[in-house]
Amino acid sequence: MVHPISQANETSPFGSFTPEQFYSHHSITHSTDYFTNPRGLKIFTQSWTPLPPIKITGVICAVHGYTGESSWFVQLTAVHLAKSGFAVCAIDHQGHGFSDGLSLYIPDVNPVIDDCISFFNKFRAQHAPSLKSFLYSESLGGAIALLITLRRDEAAGKPYDGLILNGAMCGISDKFKPPWPLEHFLSVVAAVIPTWRVVPTRGSIPEVSFKVDWKRKLAMASPRRSVARPRAATARELLRICREVQDRYAEVEVPFLIIHGGDDVVCDPACVEELYRCAGSKDKTIKIYPGMWHQLVGEPDDDVETVFGDVVEWLKARATSELDA
Repeated sequence: MVHPISQANETSPFGSFTPEQFYSHHSITHSTDYFTNPRGLKIFTQSWTPLPPIKITGVICAVHGYTGESSWFVQLTAVHLAKSGFAVCAIDHQGHGFSDGLSLYIPDVNPVIDDCISFFNKFRAQHAPSLKSFLYSESLGGAIALLITLRRDEAAGKPYDGLILNGAMCGISDKFKPPWPLEHFLSVVAAVIPTWRVVPTRGSIPEVSFKVDWKRKLAMASPRRSVARPRAATARELLRICREVQDRYAEVEVPFLIIHGGDDVVCDPACVEELYRCAGSKDKTIKIYPGMWHQLVGEPDDDVETVFGDVVEWLKARATSELDA
């Protein structure tokens, strides 16, 4: 099954289609909504479900990364997964996409995790609650998804049946981190001026994430995409999240599939390799694709088909295993 990125162009994820024509072409229904979180922020959500005769065999909750959104590239992957027989939902984190909040400002990831859990549990309860449910995540979303699965309280809801980690941010590559002195004093800067866009990086995220030139241009074409420097408190929290996730590798018990570019200079492949070695999961798979970059959907189309063919195969095998038994 061909990933919908093949129909996009450098200005629109829908290519020559209108959004309505795009969904109709792929036999998908699409809906959007907002909810107001406990902090008074309106949080944008959306979902994609297949039309008959495609049978829904599971539920997927998608978690986007830093500077990302549930639209644009994540939406194309959501449509691809919906065409494969899944009801898919996604959320825009605070300060991202269509959600409220200061742009790209996440001084504490825990309220973001709370938003995800609240919406995902509601979606799972409303859409095929008897079927298996999975998390699909990209970059920072990978760390958020891992922390969702590590929540043990009643509010976390029923455990997930599997987790896809696409370019997961379990560790920021030294090739992308700010110079040592600034990283060392980041806590001080974040405490004094938390929203200051002071943190330099070694190249913008799109420049070092998307190998194919027109896909890089498409990433920059989103009216909600920012290439501004990370805010001090956000940068501090991203580094803290990596440390927390790394400290808890052994606690990870959910079945998971890691897909990661071997030449990823944003999120260090060595960190997900360590996750694979240390995780307590009995069902775990890792695929490091040599020569590929951070955004696997940003690779040439043949490579995209390989990667997301692996994803769909892994999901289908686990969504239907008990049904076929």
